[in-house]
Formats: sequence, structure tokens, C-alpha cells
Amino acid sequence: MSKDKQHHHDHHNHHDHGGHDHHDHHDHHEHMDNGDHGHHHHHGDFKQIFLRSLPIGLIIMWFSPLMGLDIPFPFQYTFPYSDILATVLSTFLIFYGGKPFFQGAVGEFKEKSPGMMALVSLGLGVSYLYSVYAVIMRYVTGEYLMDFYFEFASLILIMLLGHWIEMVALGNAGDAQASLAKLLPKEAQVVLQDDSIEQRPVTELKVGDTVRVQAGENIPADGEIIRGTSRVNEALLTGESKPIDKSVGDTAIGGSTNGQGTLFIKVSQTGDSSFLSQVQSLVTEAQGNPSRAENRAHQVASWLFYIALGVALVTFVAWWAIADLQTSISYTVTTLVIACPHALGLAIPLVISRSTSLGANRGLLVKDREVYELTTKSDTMILDKTGTLTTGEFKVLAIDSLSSDYNEDELLAIMAGIEGGSSHPIAQSIIEYASEENVNPVDFTSTEVVSGEGVVGTYQDTEYKLVSQKVYGKSIDIEILPGATISILTKDGEALGAVSLGDELKETSKELMTILKDKGITPIMATGDNENAAKGVAGTLGIDYRANQSPQDKYDLIKSLQSEGKTVIMVGDGVNDAPSLALADVGVAIGAGTQVAIDSADVVLTQSEPGDIESFIELSFKTNSKMNQNLLWGAGYNFIAIPLAAGLLAPIGITISPALGAILMTLSTIIVAMNALTLNLDD
Repeated sequence: MSKDKQHHHDHHNHHDHGGHDHHDHHDHHEHMDNGDHGHHHHHGDFKQIFLRSLPIGLIIMWFSPLMGLDIPFPFQYTFPYSDILATVLSTFLIFYGGKPFFQGAVGEFKEKSPGMMALVSLGLGVSYLYSVYAVIMRYVTGEYLMDFYFEFASLILIMLLGHWIEMVALGNAGDAQASLAKLLPKEAQVVLQDDSIEQRPVTELKVGDTVRVQAGENIPADGEIIRGTSRVNEALLTGESKPIDKSVGDTAIGGSTNGQGTLFIKVSQTGDSSFLSQVQSLVTEAQGNPSRAENRAHQVASWLFYIALGVALVTFVAWWAIADLQTSISYTVTTLVIACPHALGLAIPLVISRSTSLGANRGLLVKDREVYELTTKSDTMILDKTGTLTTGEFKVLAIDSLSSDYNEDELLAIMAGIEGGSSHPIAQSIIEYASEENVNPVDFTSTEVVSGEGVVGTYQDTEYKLVSQKVYGKSIDIEILPGATISILTKDGEALGAVSLGDELKETSKELMTILKDKGITPIMATGDNENAAKGVAGTLGIDYRANQSPQDKYDLIKSLQSEGKTVIMVGDGVNDAPSLALADVGVAIGAGTQVAIDSADVVLTQSEPGDIESFIELSFKTNSKMNQNLLWGAGYNFIAIPLAAGLLAPIGITISPALGAILMTLSTIIVAMNALTLNLDD
């Protein structure tokens, strides 16, 4: 998947990917992304390979006795030369269905880290080659040698199915780079010397050009405002929750959205030096960092590979010495075929599939299986403030009367009246609060917004003003709530009352902090907001914080924590969080976050509820433990079957008949499947 962090999330990874558009889920198929074969990683391709291989595989199994036994199973059908037909079909199947596994094995050997792919390729290669040899010998010497076409075909089908199940479960991730590019308009309106307007592609803008940006449009490039005033929404880029007043001399960031006025902007940065471009290069850099996830399924497969190879070698030498070459080859091949991990092939995909559907019911989308393991090892969580811990919307927190002539409802009626014509978020929240409290706004005869000061209005021939604390300029005696913005209502310069507005904490934020601390995860709030707002929220939650954080600051914070050996989860929602989401060991994008954040994260929570972060942590711990149990069951079968297949107990008359091997294999696969289904989340 093109979120390349996925590519790199594997510490056995390779950096020679042929393009970044493939779906790369690791562990038992992590190495198929070698070179330019990555497209095999897309679940569409696995589906196609599996569905095309299925009829051929089933025909081979139908024509081939199970483990070479002569028992006529109801699903078996042999006729003269059916073994030759099975050989032809198997030859097609090993080149078509087996291709991703052999490519994966080559990747693993290049990395000097053989694992699942090497193990599967070994089983497929040995069972195919020996079977071809057995069939040729039947016709050349007339001697009946057992073939392994049944095991060969069933192994390929189960492995392809396992990959497809997991690919479907983990779904497709978008491309963070493409989404970043979408924030900039394709065309800009360039103002020429004679004041006429020319449409020009954004890519052709030069420093010094003047562009016109109308209401509701995205700003095409970084620059300085030379004409016009407006309110610009930079929330996606900087994380600042309120739209920001902009007038002549202020800077504008490319990709932010212009509010209601028309702005003329002189371009100061284009291309690589622009804000968005810097975010883009941070994302690219983050995605180039190999992850520190240990891949347990890969490790288990790696041990099995070496064990199977070792045991096969000893078997070959021992039986050749005890009996003859033919007996020796027969035991050796049986060992290598039985070592093949049918159950391991499904052990993880089935848990992932179950976990994904449980998560999806709660709006949790996990794009990368290593996330579960990394989450359980994490010790630090960086959380954005606006929209993550707080609602991101301004609410009236308190109204205080500063004059004995007015009670709070009367003050609210005047404030709502004076703000009647304004679309400013603070005005809107006061008007909304009045309607919630069933207070009717008073009818002002005239109101006017005074730029940079506030609102002035006339009611019953008296002039009222609602201004910021800074404009009022005198101290007032009210309780200042943490993180609040305060506006003062005055009449003839005298303060009548004050309204405190703030970005409200979400109900589940406090509970989340408790749960994180219980799991040994230290929460740190990192926000682009100012010191006062940040301190207020962090104080209420009792956590550490960093204020005024630019995307680069958040990125550096994560980098420094990781360099201290910490495993970091980052939770955020804006473009400003994208580089950090990509760099963190686990990136969690929340809610109505931007497409860019969603693309650069490993986990997407469709609602912005802190309670969902809690569910995700619980899901990770439970999924992780199920994966461990399944690895144990899947590998446990091999630890019993391999020595028996090698004829370890043959001297005392106990050998594993190939049929028993197959039954044990099926049994371990069923146990693994049943265990996966018992995964559940608490309600």
C-alpha cells in the first residue's frame, strides 16, 4: 500500500521497491515486495491468483492419492495416465500460483532472513520436484514411488487463501502524497500589470507574482497579503482551531482556505520551499524509516525453516546409512513436506480478519498488521489537542456579570443581539448558547464589526461594544477558566459583563488518560495552539504538554523520543500531523481528519472520540494475544510432526504415516480457525 511506511514497517525490509503503489503487508508475505513484484501484494491480485489456481488445484487433488496412499477416498479419481495430467497441471500451478512465494523467498534470502516464504517455497519445490521424479520413475522402471501432488496443491491453495483473507481484511490505503497535492488548487488567478486576471497552472507560479483568491477558494501558494481582509481557515495545516483574521501584511499559507473576503497575495514561496512541500518531504522522510517491529510470524517461520532443513539433512544421512538411498529420499521429502505450515499460513490472517471486522463495527480501521504488536509495546502516546482531546468547536463556558444592573441572561441577550450579523465562530457560539438557554437576543438598530477590535452596536440609543480582553485593556475580576478566550461587553466604556469561550474537552478524554497510564503508556499533548490554551487542557487532564508546535516540532519530538528507545503512538487529524503520523511507530488518524492524515496513518478511527482510541488499544492487546496463541498452535503441530516424519521413532515401530501427518495438519488448521473466532471486544 502506498503508504510506504507500510513498506518499511518491517525491519527485514528492502528499500528497492519498484514504485510505491502496492499493498504491502508483511510477515508471511512481507518479502513479496521485492523489486518490482510488489503488485502481487494487492489483494485484488491475490484474489485473482487464488481463484484461477483453485480449479486447477482441486483437479490435481482429485487425481492424486492423499500422501500417496492407495485408499480410494470418495473425492479421489485416478485413471490411466491421470498422474501425467496431474504433473502437467502442477507444472502450470507452481509457475503461476507459486510465483509470489518464490519471489518472496528470493527477497528473504537477499535479506539473509529466510522465513515463511522460504518455508513455503521449500515445501512446494520439494513436493513438486520429487513428485515429477516419482511419476517419471513409474513409467521408466515400473517401480511405484509415492508422489506428493495432493500436498503440493493443498499447500498452494491454503497459502494463497491466507494472503487473500489478510489483504481483504487490511484493505487499501491511499497515498498521502497525492492527497497533499490536492490541497493546492490546480489553477491560480494571476493579476497582470493592467489588473486583468489570467488563469495559470499553480506549478508555473513564480515568486513575486500576485494572485487573487476569492471567498471559499484554497490559497495556491505561500505569500504575503497585499490587498483585502478575510478570515482564513488554517486548521488543516496548523491545527489552530479558529479561523484567523488576515489583512494586509499578514502571511498566507498555500493550501489553507480563504473565508469570506477576496485576498490579493504576493507569492513568496513556491515549489519545494513552500509549507505544504516541506510537510510532503517530512512525510517522505518518515516513510523511509524502517520500523522497529519484530515480526513474530516471520521469526517462527524462520525457526521452522532451519529446523526442517536441519532435520531433513540428518534424516537423509541417517536413513541412507541405515537403509538405502530410496528410503532416505522418501523420509527426507516427507519431513520437508510435513514441515510446511498450512496452519501458520492461516494462523495470522484469520485473527486479522476477525479483528478487522470487530474494529470496523466500531469505526476502527487498521491498515497494517504490525500495528497490533507495536501498540502493545508502546510506552508513549502523542496526542493532538484540537479535535482529538477537545471538540474543536467554540463553546460558551461561562458568562460573568460585572455590574449589579444586569444579570447573566440580560447580558447574554445583549451579546447575542450585538453578534447577530456576524459569521465569526465566537459570534456563532454566543448566538447558539442563547438559543440553548432560551434567551431571545435583543434587537439592535445597527451593528458594525470594527476590524481588530470587536463589534459595536446601538440598542435603545445606547452604544454597546463586545471586545477582546486585550482591547478592553483593564483587569477584570472573574475566574479565568483554563484555556479560555474572554470577550468583554461594555457600555460607554464601562464593563458590564464578560463571556468566556473555549474549546471544550471531550467527555471521554479523562478516562482515556487513566487507561493509557494503566497500560504503561505516557500521554503527551502536542498542539499548535498557544501556551494558555494548551496549559489549560493539559492541567485539567493532568498530563505533560508542548504548545505552539509546528509540524516540524512534532516530528522532532517523536524523533527524539524514538532515539531514546521509546515506541511512540501518535494521534492526530490534520495535514500538520501527517509527517508525525507517518514517522511514529503507530500513527492513528482520527475522525473527520483530512485525507492526508488518513493516508499517512496506520489506523483510522472514523469518529473523533477518545473512547475509540481506548477501544483500539484494547483491540490491539487482544488481537496480539490471539496471534501469539495461533502461532503456538500452528507451529506446535510442526514440532511434533517433523521428528516423527523423519522416522525418529521408527526403530521402536512408531512412524508417522503420511496420512496421519495430513490429519494432524488439518487438525491444527481447524484449532487455529476456531481460536481466531473467539476474539471479542468488551461492550
